[in-house]
This record gives sequence, C-alpha cells and structure tokens, in this order.
Amino acid sequence: MPTRTARTAWNGGLEDGSGQVELSSSKVGTYDVSFPKRAADEAGGTTSPEELIAAAHSACYAMQLSAFIAQAGGTPQSLDVKADVSLGPDQGDGGFRLTGITLTVRGEVEGLDEAGFTKAAEDAKAGCPVSKALTGVDITLDASLEG
Repeated sequence: MPTRTARTAWNGGLEDGSGQVELSSSKVGTYDVSFPKRAADEAGGTTSPEELIAAAHSACYAMQLSAFIAQAGGTPQSLDVKADVSLGPDQGDGGFRLTGITLTVRGEVEGLDEAGFTKAAEDAKAGCPVSKALTGVDITLDASLEG
C-alpha cells in the first residue's frame, strides 16, 4: 500500500506565526494555516489540522461504509458524509486536544432497510482506518437513510 505525504512550512511563533500546508502526494494544493485562525470561530480563508482530519475522516468513512453496505447486500446510490472535528482545551495536560468528532451520514441505498444501514454505518465507524487512528477521541455517529 502507498504512503501519502503532506508537508508544512512554518515561520514564527505560535501566536504570530503562520505557515502553508502542501498536499505533496496529490499536488492538489497548498493551504494557509495559522494558530489564531485555527482557534477562532471563523477560519478566514485558512485551513487547520482539524479541518484536514475532518476531510480525511469523511472520505475514509464514506469508502468504508460503501464497502460494508455492499457486504450486507445493499447498493449505495449516494452517501453524504460530514465530519465535524472539535478542538478544545486539554484539561489534564494543558494545551489543546481534539474533544470530539461527529460523523453525520445520509444515504440513499437500495437493498437495505434502516436497521441494515445503521449496522453498516456503525461497523464502518469502527472499521474505518482513520477512525482506528483516532481512538483517543470520542466519535459519535448520526446515520439515516433518505428516500
């Protein structure tokens, strides 16, 4: 299996510095990052580690869910997956930590009822490689069929 690479060039300190994250393997882009914007409610045109984790988690989860739906005898027509990754204070060690992830999925699936879809969705939450990597973070799931 391949290894994927991203790199960050950072200048300055935490509060006054900034950087750029480059998606090196795919070469699809370079994105600005800064701690003040990371900690603010409005991202102001910059990304953050939490947004990048959310992107990775939503994509990984969608792939895993489509596989589990097929294994259960269903055919996914469409899956809309959103990952919300929260950053907050680390009460134990100081600093910050990921305080939670909410996966929200709405699916149009042939051949599975709501119970079958829910089981596939829960199994995908546990089986997704990104979920496995984030076992230290509370991950919740909101899954339902549409249509």
